[in-house]
Amino acid sequence: TNGRLPDHLSDLSADVTLVHGKQAAFIVAADLLALTLLTPPGEWGGAPGAPGNADIVVGTTQRFGMPLCNGGPHAAYMACRDEYRRSMPGRLVGVSVDTHGNPAYRLALQTREQHIRREKATSNICTAQVLPAVVASMYAVYHGPKGLTRIALRIATFTAILAKGLQALGYTMSHRDTFLKAFDTLSIKTEGATKEIAARAVSMGANVQVAWDCYTYVSLDETTTREDIALIWSFFAKPGQAIPKVADFEAEAQPLIPLELRRTSTFMTHPVFNTHHSETSMLRYIRMLSDKDLALDRSMIPLGSCTMKLNATSEMIPITWPEFANIHPFCPADQRLGYAELDAQLRAWLCAATGYAGISLQPNAGSQGEYAGLLVIKAYHEAQGEGHRNICLIPSSAHGTNPASAMMVGMTVVVIKCDDNGNVDMADLKAKCEQHSAKLAAVMITYPSTHGVFETSVKELCALVHQHGGRVYVDGANMNALVGTAAPGEFGGDVSHLNLHKTFCIPHGGGGPGVGPVCVVADLVPFLPGHATGGVKTNGVGAISAAPLGNAAVLPISWMYCRMMGAEGLLQATEIAILSANYISARLADHYPTLYASSNGHVAHECILDLRHFKDTCGVMAEDVAKRLMDYGFHAPTLSFPVPNTLMVEPTESETLAELDRFINAMIAIRGEISRVEKGEWPQDNNPLKHAPHTAASLLGVAWERPYSREMGAFPLATLKAVKYWPSVGRVDNVYGDRNLFCSCVPLDAYAT
Repeated sequence: TNGRLPDHLSDLSADVTLVHGKQAAFIVAADLLALTLLTPPGEWGGAPGAPGNADIVVGTTQRFGMPLCNGGPHAAYMACRDEYRRSMPGRLVGVSVDTHGNPAYRLALQTREQHIRREKATSNICTAQVLPAVVASMYAVYHGPKGLTRIALRIATFTAILAKGLQALGYTMSHRDTFLKAFDTLSIKTEGATKEIAARAVSMGANVQVAWDCYTYVSLDETTTREDIALIWSFFAKPGQAIPKVADFEAEAQPLIPLELRRTSTFMTHPVFNTHHSETSMLRYIRMLSDKDLALDRSMIPLGSCTMKLNATSEMIPITWPEFANIHPFCPADQRLGYAELDAQLRAWLCAATGYAGISLQPNAGSQGEYAGLLVIKAYHEAQGEGHRNICLIPSSAHGTNPASAMMVGMTVVVIKCDDNGNVDMADLKAKCEQHSAKLAAVMITYPSTHGVFETSVKELCALVHQHGGRVYVDGANMNALVGTAAPGEFGGDVSHLNLHKTFCIPHGGGGPGVGPVCVVADLVPFLPGHATGGVKTNGVGAISAAPLGNAAVLPISWMYCRMMGAEGLLQATEIAILSANYISARLADHYPTLYASSNGHVAHECILDLRHFKDTCGVMAEDVAKRLMDYGFHAPTLSFPVPNTLMVEPTESETLAELDRFINAMIAIRGEISRVEKGEWPQDNNPLKHAPHTAASLLGVAWERPYSREMGAFPLATLKAVKYWPSVGRVDNVYGDRNLFCSCVPLDAYAT
């Protein structure tokens, strides 16, 4: 972290060999941009797979096109040896094939993830940092290997020039050897002048890092200019010293990287990284990719338990402002007073909405919020002298992240049954509470339930758990049905996380960034996450994220949403979300019965459509309906969760009556297609549902041996002829994708097909 490079490549490979000799894995944190010039950890021992190569490499992609953002959002990366692939956390995208033999991307090796493996998963990761990862990937596409290398060389050369000037001013670096080795960071011995230099830097509009009052760290990046170098020299210069000139060193400056450490292998050789280097080409490439997506700018996305609501332009504008983007998370507090005010206001509003006493905005996702909240509960029990409490009760209907998070904090998961109506079985809960009373740490529930129902026994449930010494964790995944109508902190909850990327309008981004604030009652406030720097200091569980405010730069979105909506508007949004879900449930009742409802026949903000009986009547599965919806221009609802072979629909408050009716009409039309299969008009294995989705290429093929017309495949409703979304691939072969994991880009010519 002080910027020093190793003396010899052989030293690194020897360290790896030593660690491997102890049957341990060798992990390296590496700068991606530096690796364009430096031998990558996967080649320290020679060819890939050779002894001496690192096992796992991690780092951030922030410098690939993302601003500092007061700490986030930024996408991390993790690379590993092939044998570790089934232990990787989070999502893996692999290449499979569709029914026409064309390459198709899909999520691979999903059986290792929390939505399937639950408490046995490799991680609790659900929301990640997909949108920043897309930014980083587009940065790499635009610059390509040559451009990235050129940027890295410029940084390394400027670092060498900076070092020369500092040496001319009488400073030495803290590196141990006589030959300075560095890429972009210098550690300068400043001893008695350290505080004076730091103060002078601030007076000149810059910050430096001070270490132990005797070292000053300076890092350069791709935005550094010659004028910046001169400025740095000026606050290191002693009174009366002449400031060096960049031109004096520029002609002979060479990167401070020995040839032995230089990279010799090629990288990013795929054509996609070597083609789109003009703005015109880049724009068209991005447009081509976006045309493959069925996003909210085309139609509603009725994913149950996901809350795919409008991300208003007015809410999004502030995140493009440099005042929010160009702030370092560890800069002095008096330089980020605006962020501090936004933080305080947003936390106050969220506390008012949830009924809790305190909140931390640090977690970067709902899964991190769960992790933080359970750590808070664990810390509380330890502070009470009851660290032995480690049992976490979780309903069988819960999202897989719940049990995965509980396992991550060292709790033991005990599953609670649900009754025939989808509610928590109170008799089973009572029995489990009594059985584990001495060791009960917490119960995790979702309200309204994952089945889309307001459970009337929630207060009784909370009281029962409290009676046995446990704390109640209320998952905020379904908060879009609660804001303004009920508050978890008032009906018995002790801890909740929110999903600001759901309820409070931060875009999902295809899988992130998210913000998962953890909210707590008064006696748990002292245990909220803290941070070593950045002004957040509590007696809590320590840092959950690298930055004090986590994904700080997207917080203005939720601030704008709350500010513009106000309490009355937030309540109205909740009411409309519930109304829309009940409207869909009622309109489709004669075609697809709603699986779970309250005693009055109503659902919360989402409904589960029961398609299970079609398997017996005609062989149609919920997956077939989900695929067929693409032909109708809709993203599928949540498939087979929380009940297999069902569809869970959540319309949110953002959709108009016309859009709801368009979705309902599509579902009714698909029910008509199912009826034709049931009547024998179409074979069970040869009908529009089994062949969905229909690509343009498949419809234009010469052979058409299907009992329905091409028009039925492409335009099942006449309204689709005016506006049509064309699926880019046919039905994906899931088994092939899992058996043949191939996490690489397909050939460029595949895009032509």
